[in-house]
Formats: sequence, C-alpha cells, structure tokens
Amino acid sequence: MRKIRQSRKLQNVRYDVRGPILVEAQRLEAEGHHVLKLNIGNTAPFGFEAPEAIVADMIHHLPQSQGYSDSQGIYSARTAVAQYYQSHGLRDVLVDDVFIGNGVSELITMVLQAFLDDGNEILVPAPDYPLWTGAITLSGGTAVHYECDETNGWNPDLAEVEAKITEHTHGLVIINPNNPTGAVYSEDTVKGLVDIARRHDLVVFADEIYEKVIFDDAVHHHAATYAGSDVLCLTFSGLSKAYRVCGYRAGWVMVSGPKETALDFLEGLTLIANMRMCANVPAQHAIQTALGGYQSVEELIRPGGRFYEQSKLASRLLNQIPGVSSVEPRGALYCFPRLDPEVYPIDDDETFVIDLLRAKKILVTHGTGFNWPRPDHFRLVTLPDAQVLEEAIGRIAEFLETRR
Repeated sequence: MRKIRQSRKLQNVRYDVRGPILVEAQRLEAEGHHVLKLNIGNTAPFGFEAPEAIVADMIHHLPQSQGYSDSQGIYSARTAVAQYYQSHGLRDVLVDDVFIGNGVSELITMVLQAFLDDGNEILVPAPDYPLWTGAITLSGGTAVHYECDETNGWNPDLAEVEAKITEHTHGLVIINPNNPTGAVYSEDTVKGLVDIARRHDLVVFADEIYEKVIFDDAVHHHAATYAGSDVLCLTFSGLSKAYRVCGYRAGWVMVSGPKETALDFLEGLTLIANMRMCANVPAQHAIQTALGGYQSVEELIRPGGRFYEQSKLASRLLNQIPGVSSVEPRGALYCFPRLDPEVYPIDDDETFVIDLLRAKKILVTHGTGFNWPRPDHFRLVTLPDAQVLEEAIGRIAEFLETRR
C-alpha cells in the first residue's frame, strides 16, 4: 500500500519544546517514573490558580457562550483590550483593531499566513520562542535570526539587526519580555528596533505575552508606542501567563499604525479569522474581567512573591554550579543558562537533555530548540516552588558533575 507521508511544507519546521524530549519523558512515565517537567511555562501543574473572579465570570456567561461569536471576538473582550492599550497611551486603538484568538500561538500562525508570500524574510531574535520560526517556515517564509548578546543582558545588537535586512525582508519580530532569556528591553532598545523597521518599511510583530511578569526596576515598553502612525505594528498578548489560565486559550492581537496602507493584508487576516469561525467563546468572557479587575499578578512579581523568588533562586543556584553561568532574568518565567564549552564539550544538546532526563528524571529544553546557534544552553522553567526547584537544580548539578 502507498505510504501516507506528511506534507513537504513541514520540512524544516520544528517545535522542540514538545518534540522528541517530551516523547522520551512520556515513555519514562509509562514505565512508572516520575518526571519533573520543566520544559514549558504551564502554570497550573505548579499550584498557580486563576483569580476567582475570572473563573466565576466565565461560568456566569456559559449560557450565552453556546453559539459562535463574531470571528474577531466578542465585543466586550475587544473593547477591554482596546481600552487597555488606550490607557497605556495608544489612544487611537479602536475595537475593530483587535482580533481575539485561541491564545497568542494561534494568532501568530493566522497573522503570518495572511502576511507572508513564499521567499519573504522575517527577522527573528535568537534565541526565540520557536513557534515564530516554525510558523514563518510553514507559511512559506524564511526566518532570519538576529543574535541577542548574552554579555549585554541578552539585548539585541541594533547594528546586527539592521545588517541582516535584505530586499526580501518584510517584518521584524520583537519578543519582549523575552522567552527564553528573561530579558526586558530598555526604552532605547525598543525604540531602536522600531526605528529600524521605520527606515526599512518593515512590519513589527511585538510578542508581549509576558508584559506583566517583570521584576525589580524593569519597565516594559510597548513597541506600538514608538511605532506611532507610520509603522504598522501588531501587538500580541493574552491571559495565559499573567492570569494563570494557560488552558483557557485567550489571547489577542492589536493592530496599530498606518492601517490604511494595510487594508489588503487586514482583509486577508479577517478571511483567515472567518475560516476558523471564532475563538473559544467562554474564555473570551474572561478577558474583560481580567483586564479590568484586581491585578493579582503584582503580588507574584514583588519580593516575596513566587514568580519573583523562584526566578531569583533558580538563577542563584544555577550560577553556583561550576562551568554554568546564567544571566539573571528581568522578567518572564525562565532561565537560559550557558554551559561553558571548555567544561562541558557538548556536540548535540538535544542528546544532552535526553541523557539528563534519563539519569535524573528532569525535563528541560535544549538551547538549539530555541534557534540558538550553538549547543551550549538550555532553558529551565522557574515555576516549581522553592523546595522542588532546589531539588531539581540539585539533580542537574549532580548530572553535570559527571560530565565535566
């Protein structure tokens, strides 16, 4: 019989956060082993619960959520998102500028399908959240990575970003706060990236899902603020992280800038939104309550809060391991430590994390899975409570001792 093969469009598409390493973890679990999964930023398994008001409001609206909604999203949710950005100085944002989706992940894919033609290039940070590279590739485009500088707090080098631009470059992705590094870009960096887009007539794609998860004196700056009226900017955010409702799948993209020049593109995005009918309607009802209510995330990001203390603890413990260095995150929920190649000569970092998994039953993600060009990093989720985090990093330290 004829073999049924995957589409050729999937060649070179990777999403290693849930790739072979997860398959191996599931195999170990099937054998009866307990695996601590530190590979994805899923808040619920680590004891983080949604604010009660969000859950109650969603339940209250279930009787009104049985049919399809407008393909762009229910009016109250889009209004809440528009007003949120208006309150942050983007006064020209309208309800019709907002699309609600099943999380930012779906919206990234939808936007890129509407935007890209075969051979178009998009500038993406390295390391990146790998969905960006995968979705660009699947949409027929090419992700061109600009390397962020670990010695400078994982900030991008603006000169290198601009040097990567060719006649085929159509867009620039900014992930701020950054997953996986935890970097929070300065005002000058965000403004500089937008200015590059302005000079070269690029569309800015601003992934800001961690905008509320920032520590100490870090300040988040919306890229759309600097894009103004002459740079088209698509800003992605949602409820998953700050409101601890990853499974609700409630995200949005907000379009700002010279929308009159992008009517054809926006018509295409609307077509794709129509084709998937609508986002999850019950979760859409959570958006207005979340954005308008008490921001409980602020308790988590202050000293004494779990997000804050666990991030600091993980960074401190990792830096105590010989041959390991970890830039202290200024935001998000991860550490991205470096393994000194002279101490740990690793040729294949995916094999390295699978070896760690088998030996210590700790699941992390290898750095090349985030399109980092060298096999000398891994990403660790900082969501477990302090006791579990100490145990997990202790096991990693024990494993590394055997590899020095």
